[in-house]
Amino acid sequence: MHPSAVPHAHDPYVRVRGAREHNLRGVDVDIPRDALTVFTGVSGSGKSSLAFGTVFAEAQRRYFESVAPYARRLIHQIGAPKVDSVTGLPPAVSLEQRRSSPGSRSSVGTVTTLSNSLRMLFSRTGSYPPGAERLDSDSFSPNTAAGACPSCQGLGRVHRTSEELLVPDRDLSIRQGAIAAWPGAWQGKNLRDILEALGHDVDAPWRELSAKDREWILFTEEQPVVTVHPVREADRIQRPYQGTYMSAHRYVMRTFSDSKSDTLRARAEKFLSDSPCPVCEGRRLRPEALAVTFAGRTIAELAALALSDLDSVLASARGGGEAARVLTEDLRSRIGPVTELGLGYLSLDRAAPTLSAGELQRLRLATQLRSGLFGVVYVLDEPSAGLHPADTEALLGVLDRLKEAGNTVFVVEHHLDVVRHADWLVDVGPLAGEHGGQVLYSGPPQGLAEVADSATARYLFRDPRQDGPGRRAPREASGAVRLNGVYRHNLRDVAAEFPLGVFTAVTGVSGSGKSTLVGQALAREVGERLADPRFPVRRLVEVDQKPIGRTPRSNLATYTGLFDVVRRLFTATAQAKARHWKAGRFSFNVPGGRCESCQGEGFVSVELLFLPSTYAPCPECAGARYNTETLEVRYSGLNIAEVLALTVESAAAFFTGVPAAERSLAALSDIGLGYLRLGQPATELSGGEAQRIKLATELQRLRRDHTLYLLDEPTTGLHPADAQVLLRQLHGLVDAGHSVVVVEHDMEVVAGADWVIDLGPGGGAEGGRVVAAGTPADVARATGSRTAPHLARALAARG
Repeated sequence: MHPSAVPHAHDPYVRVRGAREHNLRGVDVDIPRDALTVFTGVSGSGKSSLAFGTVFAEAQRRYFESVAPYARRLIHQIGAPKVDSVTGLPPAVSLEQRRSSPGSRSSVGTVTTLSNSLRMLFSRTGSYPPGAERLDSDSFSPNTAAGACPSCQGLGRVHRTSEELLVPDRDLSIRQGAIAAWPGAWQGKNLRDILEALGHDVDAPWRELSAKDREWILFTEEQPVVTVHPVREADRIQRPYQGTYMSAHRYVMRTFSDSKSDTLRARAEKFLSDSPCPVCEGRRLRPEALAVTFAGRTIAELAALALSDLDSVLASARGGGEAARVLTEDLRSRIGPVTELGLGYLSLDRAAPTLSAGELQRLRLATQLRSGLFGVVYVLDEPSAGLHPADTEALLGVLDRLKEAGNTVFVVEHHLDVVRHADWLVDVGPLAGEHGGQVLYSGPPQGLAEVADSATARYLFRDPRQDGPGRRAPREASGAVRLNGVYRHNLRDVAAEFPLGVFTAVTGVSGSGKSTLVGQALAREVGERLADPRFPVRRLVEVDQKPIGRTPRSNLATYTGLFDVVRRLFTATAQAKARHWKAGRFSFNVPGGRCESCQGEGFVSVELLFLPSTYAPCPECAGARYNTETLEVRYSGLNIAEVLALTVESAAAFFTGVPAAERSLAALSDIGLGYLRLGQPATELSGGEAQRIKLATELQRLRRDHTLYLLDEPTTGLHPADAQVLLRQLHGLVDAGHSVVVVEHDMEVVAGADWVIDLGPGGGAEGGRVVAAGTPADVARATGSRTAPHLARALAARG
């Protein structure tokens, strides 16, 4: 890359030459600035590699070059995109869904910076008790020492243990394992022996111990040290040792707060109850801050309101002078874009980790509207994800306003309404992985109709009645699961019936209660009834979009179990046998065969001052994960790193004749994931890809027992051609006698369902009830449903 390659000052295009990132094949493309450009193509075609991996990555590299020498040195570690040149490229802002998850203290208020404005409003114009000192804005934040409730450190909830949780079976003695919270193996035996050395009866049933002894054993903060004389065992010589006692409560709390092991933390959490903090009553702040009001409410009360309701309160607020007027107007102008994008049901105190990827990205998008940036490239990753058709128009309006403010907008998108709205299309394909990576078309949308190889053109311009997704005769239900009196989040006394043996779609605008009804209420009801032999459902499978792992150590092969098969094949080679290597030698998670420089991750974390840390390929193994000796062993001509670099499609051919591998690979291919690499880190997978990997893992061990599958927006992030592939699999499950329930916004999917349950009519407090239920045709005729007109159009297109 040569910084001197500067375009003519009036050149209105971003010109990319020789892009080879991931599967791109030396791509040359010109993209207009000051326009809305949509990048299209099937999943895995290379559109994200072009938009994010090349254009945004090059803009980021140039930014690093422009700052301090310290940051410039890091460029060599992070690496530059594989591209010959990019000219005409302004600074870029990326809003990507695969960004690291926000922390537990992050909220809607902190993501949008609305909390800052609200705290300033209370600090400057709030009503203080007589004689109270005026507080600065930090005192109204639960994330600062000045504002956080000292009892719960600003979290609003406290974790506690109790005797009932720590000792579930009071008939057992300590020696028999009465204290279930204690660790297993030697550490638990050690604590028992220390108790015995302290003079406690470890053989009497727990219920027979005195209340005073039970209290001390479970909750003491003392840590006495005693000499323990272990019981002699025939084959072992055990010497006395100094043992330190730790109560069950202390062990659980320390493990929960300090352990780096997810497994140990999850185990400790089973012995904790989670309840609102008794001091601040869940409001997270000190009493001094909670004594201040605005419009008669505390800051905690305003933060708990839906944004649409908060806007109404601010609009009707009186008094406070000029400062109050300016600050409330600023707050309302910031709330406006958020509600416009269909997120008015969210409250400022809603924890960011509970938001979907689509909600989080739209919050960031709304924030950018107020940033006042000019002359930058916004690169967006499927902003329509999780968006009801009724809210799509508002999204298009926001994208237009970003453009009209003097910016260039690049969007990776599958939603056909967004594609049609574009000024310019860049279609990548024709297929996924090694069969993609070419720009099939770059130009105004209508010109794509002439491109025969474009999968996007087939759906954008052709008759939707031909071969539409899920077209088949409706099925008859074989029973039903009935929910009555559901109270959860915004659901209030909801009754709903889910027929069995059919494909059911649950619809409604964002925040209407769909995921709560399916993922919580229905899942809980079915889970509780599985033990009843008369209940027709024998298994429950929930397939969500949560990551299959949070570090590069987790990948496609490890999650599906395919990696166990691969390691066994390498262990059986003559080279491995001659060296007496076991399967562990070919694991990158344990010492031995892995590269110790990166400890088998293939990446090293690069810390950037004032910027988020990023991953760079390990300089020792260049991303292979293994040491040189391990890579000398080959199976059918490939070493283990080369096998992990295979795509699912290539691996299917490579492992022909290995039934255990063929089954996993066939399930992944059938669900449209043939383009993914076996060793692709979990951190590089979208939520939709993670969900399909989970579904494929279930499909490869398909059982005959009646199974209920629950899926949350399974077509999110899918090109219409890929959605067809997925729907064939889901309808195949129903044809095999199972039941499928999907939360879905794609009206083509809903039109092909057997039964539809529509929630609403709005989001948050304006939703939470069943507006309509019945066949797609029934729901399309329902009055008061925001889904009905869009479903009616989808049904009419089917003919």
